[in-house]
Amino acid sequence: MGELRRLTILSGAAVVALIAVPALGQAPSGAPDSGHEHAVPDSGFKRTPAPEDAYVYIGWPNDGETLHTTHIKVWFGTRNFGVAPAGTYKPNTGHHHLLIDTALPPLDQPIPNDKNHLHFGLGQTETFIDLPPGTHTLQILMGDGDHVPHDPPLMSKKITIHVRASETPVADVH
Repeated sequence: MGELRRLTILSGAAVVALIAVPALGQAPSGAPDSGHEHAVPDSGFKRTPAPEDAYVYIGWPNDGETLHTTHIKVWFGTRNFGVAPAGTYKPNTGHHHLLIDTALPPLDQPIPNDKNHLHFGLGQTETFIDLPPGTHTLQILMGDGDHVPHDPPLMSKKITIHVRASETPVADVH
């Protein structure tokens, strides 16, 4: 009886393997076929198409603004384009990435995730950032479900802000 049970288990495992292995090379069933061809650069990353009339912007702060705090609210938005969480593969959607004091990253690769490239993969459209006093640049770059910029890339105008700390630090009394 032990030998029969072992053969039954092995047969079942073989059937599962025959069914599962071919499926590994297929696209996820949740990734819709938009009917658009994606640009495939030499890097091998597919770029999701974006409508020509899509527009991305930083609503606050304004370009050239002088801010008297180091804790800064930033809000951003889109026109003719939807905002969706990372991992969403719906046509004409993406999520924001805030570039701080940096140039645009390569547009045919996933956007880095570090202190100069903040990801808003839950679909957020505002945040607070802490910047030291000085002059800083901010820019929004939209990424698709895999954090790769769209084709054409959707980016805001790069703005410059001036941070002046006017708060008086509170002494630690402990």
